[in-house]
Amino acid sequence: MKSTVVDESKCEENPPGSKRWTVGTLTYTTGGLAVLFCWLLWGDFAWSMRERSVPSVIQLLFKKYDASDMVTGLLIGSLPAALAMLIGPIISYKSDRHRSRWGRRIPFLLIPTPIAVLAMVGLAFSPQLGEWLHELPALKGWGLNVSILLSLGLFWTLFEFASIIANSVFGGLVNDVVPQPVLGRFFGLFRALSLIAGIIFNFWMLGKAETHFVEIFIGIGLLYGVGFTVMCLKVKEGTYPPPPDEPLPGSAGGFFSAAKVYFRDCFGHSYYLWFFGVMSLCAIAGSPVNLFSVFYARSVNMSMGDYGTCLALTYLISLVLAYPLGALADRFHPLRVSLVAMGLYVLTSLWGGLYADNARNFGIIFVVHGVLMGTYFTASASLAQKLLPRQRFAELNSACGILISVTSIVVPPSIGLLLDQSGHVYRYTFYAGAGISVVALACGGVLYRKFMALGGPSSYRPPE
Repeated sequence: MKSTVVDESKCEENPPGSKRWTVGTLTYTTGGLAVLFCWLLWGDFAWSMRERSVPSVIQLLFKKYDASDMVTGLLIGSLPAALAMLIGPIISYKSDRHRSRWGRRIPFLLIPTPIAVLAMVGLAFSPQLGEWLHELPALKGWGLNVSILLSLGLFWTLFEFASIIANSVFGGLVNDVVPQPVLGRFFGLFRALSLIAGIIFNFWMLGKAETHFVEIFIGIGLLYGVGFTVMCLKVKEGTYPPPPDEPLPGSAGGFFSAAKVYFRDCFGHSYYLWFFGVMSLCAIAGSPVNLFSVFYARSVNMSMGDYGTCLALTYLISLVLAYPLGALADRFHPLRVSLVAMGLYVLTSLWGGLYADNARNFGIIFVVHGVLMGTYFTASASLAQKLLPRQRFAELNSACGILISVTSIVVPPSIGLLLDQSGHVYRYTFYAGAGISVVALACGGVLYRKFMALGGPSSYRPPE
C-alpha cells in the first residue's frame, strides 16, 4: 500500500493490467485491498461477538432479577440512545477535525476498548457486587434484586459509553480507507462475519447464558479487547486536508461557536433531514420485536435453546444473502434495495401481529422478521457513505445518530409500558414495528425523489 494525492475514490488500471484502488491519499493493489479487508473484518468479528452476545445476556439477567418491561426498555433502549445523542456528535465532530500520526479515527477506536472490556468483567460479577451493595445500610431495604440490577445497570452504562465512542467513528474509518466502488461488497462481507458471530453465540451459547454468563462475558471481553486492538494497530489511515479553522478550545465561546457550526452544517439542508428521518425510522422499525423477543419467546412457551436455534437459522439465511445483497447494492444502489426490503418488512410485521400466537408460528415469523431486517441493514450499510459528503461524513452521520437516539429513547419504554398495561401481549410488538416501517417507507419515497433530482446512481453529488 502506498500513498498518492487523489481526491476521489476510484479504481484505475496499472500498466501491466492489474487494478489500483484509491481512496483519499491511499492507494491499494488488489492484494493490498484484500489485506485491508482481512484486518477490518477481523476487528469486525471481535466487535460482532460483543454486540451479538452482551444485549441478549443482559435481557436474560434483567428478567432473572425481576426488572419490568418498562425498566428493560429504558436500560436497553433509551439509555444507550441518550448516551449516543450526548456523546456521538462530540466525538464525531472532534474525529473529523483530529489530526495525529495515528490518523483521525484510530485514536477514538483504541482508547475506549479497555473500558468496554472492564465493563464486561463488571457485568460478569454483578450478582456478587449486588450482594455486597445489598449489605450497605442505604440499600438494605431495597431488596437484593434491586441491588443486583443497580450493579448491572452501572456496568451496562459503562459498556454502552465505550461502545458509543467507537460506534461514532468506526463507519468513518471504513469510509476513509475503503474505496467507494467496493463499499457494498465490503459491507456484505462485514455483515456476513457479524452473522457468523450471531450463529456461534445463539446456537452454542445462548441456551447456557443464564448459568454460564460469567464465562461468556469474560471470554468475549478478552476476544474483543485483543481482536479490536490488533485491527486498530494494523489498519493505517492516509493523510487528510487541514481541518477548518476552529474557535479556541476550552472557552465557552469556543464551545457554543462549535455547536453553532455543527447544527448549521448538519441540519441546515432539507435533503439531509429527510435522510436522517429515513435512517432513524428504519433503524427503529425492528426494535419493538427485537427488544422483547426473549420475553415473547417465553410467553409462547419456547425454550431458550429453540429460541437460540431460530436466531442461528436467521443468521445462517442472512449469511447466505449477505454478499449477494452487497453486490446488489453496488449494482442498483443501496437506497433502492433498502426501500424494497422495508416494504417487505411491513407485510411481515402485520403477519406477525395476526398469527405469532404460539411457539411454532412465532418461530417461523421471527425468522422471516430477522432475515428481512437483516436484508435492510446489509443493503443500507453503505448508504451513508454513498449519500453523505466524505469530508464531513462522521459529523453528518452523528447528526443522523441524534435522531436515531431520539426515537430509541422514546420507543422502547413506550412499547414496554404498553406491554405492561396490556398484560404482556407481545404480539403488539409486531404491530408497532408495522406502523413505524410504514412511516419509514413513506419518508423513503420522498428521499428517493430528491436523490434522483441530484443525479441518481449515475451522477449523484451530495449537496453542500
